[in-house]
Amino acid sequence: MKVFWILSGLMAATMAFALTPEARRGLEIAREADTRDLGFGDFTADMEMILTNRQGKSSTRILRNRTLEQENDGDKLLVLFDNPRDVKGTAFLAFTHRQGPDDQWLYLPSLKRVKRISSGNKSGPFMGSEFAYEDLTSQEVDKYRYRFLGTENLNGIEAFKLERRPVDPKSGYTRQLVWYDQKEYRIYKIEFYDRKDALLKTLTYEGYQQYLGKYWRADRMFMQNHQTGKSTELRWKKYDFRTGLSDRNFDRNALKRAR
Repeated sequence: MKVFWILSGLMAATMAFALTPEARRGLEIAREADTRDLGFGDFTADMEMILTNRQGKSSTRILRNRTLEQENDGDKLLVLFDNPRDVKGTAFLAFTHRQGPDDQWLYLPSLKRVKRISSGNKSGPFMGSEFAYEDLTSQEVDKYRYRFLGTENLNGIEAFKLERRPVDPKSGYTRQLVWYDQKEYRIYKIEFYDRKDALLKTLTYEGYQQYLGKYWRADRMFMQNHQTGKSTELRWKKYDFRTGLSDRNFDRNALKRAR
């Protein structure tokens, strides 16, 4: 085991050395942002999801979020729909992995069955929103290749600007541009480019609050689809950390029994 870790460390060092300065700097920033969010354990939160069509007509859904941090892998996520009536009882479960495809399932109460989301369908819209299934899982560093593009003032915030390209060939995106603030390494903006490398969507984060003296979470996330004119807003509230969630709260049976 010791030999394995030594060899792994040598391989990682060799790969880092082989990167261009821009790629190495981009990877450093992404790793720093990831490191600063380690150790939160778990959290729950309430959400409002506001869907707005091209004509400006909106509808609102009420959801609950449960997230469990994994020591040697990506986070586990459970999203529960409470309102309106046509989506009440719907539940989404995701196991993010540091490498390789994530595992995702959707429970549809009208069918009384659990549907597995295949790797080829993760670029599709989540419950009619402008968020794709692949947007919902935790943003693991190893899922992307990075390039540092410089610094930029983003609405008064001094930010690092990075390009990241998904490693997964089944991703719906060729690349993403990401802005991190230079002080706390929080993401403030992501631009998503489709498989034709045209700008598809922009996600902005607002109203960051700090919890447990360390962990930052946004109160508002706004996804604008530039190609359809539609948008989805997520309003987060009632964050509660270290609530005692465990793996049992995130097995496939949790989809049916979660209330």
